[in-house]
Amino acid sequence: MGKTRIPVVAIFDVGKTNKKLFLFDERYQIVFERSARFLETEDEDGDACENLESLRLSVFDSLHEVFRRDEFDIKAINFTSYGASFVYLNESGRPLTPLYNYLKEYPKALESALHAKYGGVGAFSLQTASPALGSLNSGLQVYRVQQEKPEIFEKVKFALHLPQYLSFLVSGQMYSDMTSIGCHTALWDYSKKAYHDWVTDTGIEKKLAPIVQGDEVFSAAFPGSTYKVGVGLHDSSSALIPYLLNFHEPFVLISTGTWCISLNPFNEDALTEEQLEKDCLFYMTYAGTPVKASRLFAGYEHETQTKRIADHFQVTTAKFKNIEINWSLVEKLTGGNKTPTALEAFRNVDINQFADHVEAYHALIVYLVAAQVASTKLTLSNKKIQRIFVDGGFSKNNIFMSLLAKAFTDVEIYAASMAQATAIGAALVIHKEWNSQPIPTNIIELRYYRA
Repeated sequence: MGKTRIPVVAIFDVGKTNKKLFLFDERYQIVFERSARFLETEDEDGDACENLESLRLSVFDSLHEVFRRDEFDIKAINFTSYGASFVYLNESGRPLTPLYNYLKEYPKALESALHAKYGGVGAFSLQTASPALGSLNSGLQVYRVQQEKPEIFEKVKFALHLPQYLSFLVSGQMYSDMTSIGCHTALWDYSKKAYHDWVTDTGIEKKLAPIVQGDEVFSAAFPGSTYKVGVGLHDSSSALIPYLLNFHEPFVLISTGTWCISLNPFNEDALTEEQLEKDCLFYMTYAGTPVKASRLFAGYEHETQTKRIADHFQVTTAKFKNIEINWSLVEKLTGGNKTPTALEAFRNVDINQFADHVEAYHALIVYLVAAQVASTKLTLSNKKIQRIFVDGGFSKNNIFMSLLAKAFTDVEIYAASMAQATAIGAALVIHKEWNSQPIPTNIIELRYYRA
């Protein structure tokens, strides 16, 4: 008798820095993990970019390794990766250009001309729910190839977003998915619920693969394979999936890291110009419904300002790790005054006024939470939310969480922790294709914060 093999799903989670492969069992426990980092390469202008060839080889190499292990029975494979990146494929599925970096400088004249043609930057951004972000509006990257490299554009069969390119490597199928199209790409007209006129007018639409739902699966391209292949997801939308499947009452998720992104899947009100100016936009769920989102560069600010406080008081930044909230300090620092909500406000605060690093750190978090509350409020509507979940770095910060609970007294505030939320989202979305068990209810650990 051979031993029984564990049914698993394989998930590739491709970040800018780390490329990971996870195998999850039917209880969503990680039973295998492999991580890789590659050197960046350069595009034809000498700008740094992802090495597509290393990425392609790494996908096949990792799959080869897990298929060789006889303790696992791989039922399905899915992919999640950063957005705003296109791969231009020819008839035979070979990339025609480097994978341009979404931070690449965008030609101002090209951007302005396109905006001007469609009612100016304000109207254009509102219709596409995409603040004008240059190359981060990945649709404009396709436009640039069309305008600057017509001979290459001619040969393009389809331009695929990175998650769908990864899926294509294994399924041989070329498709587009809504989570990638819906994320500040400037491609989608949210009021029309279709591609924006400029995409059709320029003929770019013909180069975009047919759209499928994010929970779609295909058969593998290799003869004799029985596993299913998912279409791939944009990482920010993927991390929301475990919450959408577990909680049905209206909630907001604040996903914290370098960027703190507030995601409200229960607000479809059209964006206003003021919201756009404050970095508010729509993301899209895997089912194609809008998620109102606002972004705040708070993790970055926290890092630079804790360094400033640490240097001033000559302590290491590790000292800030587990400080519990001291309410009388908070009382002293706020003293009934309104804290400014601009993220950069703390930069102008003189640290000399604080007795020690603990007081200074409390002051920093008071400022950061004020900015966070203002940012999260941009995503709220008349539809009352019941809960706010915070995941990522700040969810482990006692002062941050306590102050947030104090600011939102009429909402339940939870610190949520889940290892590898992005990868788990990509596994959950195709749950029924690989998993014989019901979706477990304990994937997300919650800790309640009282004001």
